Amino acid sequence: MNLPDQPPTFRPPTPTERPWTWRLENAAGAVVTVTAEYADQRFASQADAESWVGETWAELAAEGVDAVTLFEHDRQVYGPMSLHA
Repeated sequence: MNLPDQPPTFRPPTPTERPWTWRLENAAGAVVTVTAEYADQRFASQADAESWVGETWAELAAEGVDAVTLFEHDRQVYGPMSLHA
């Protein structure tokens, strides 16, 4: 008897479930490519997104990010916000 494969117990959240994202930009406003650890992060709430950038801003700056812009789905919430003092 052949049984179907068991579904995975973990699936990545959908954009609907985690609509908050940061666009990582250089000084000219172009998108910066960063290491996988910081790339394509999605968040369930604005507070989660803001906490993450507050905790990782120095690492992002070290990867060449000069500013960040916050989005909820396709709507720009605010930014660009500089990562430099």
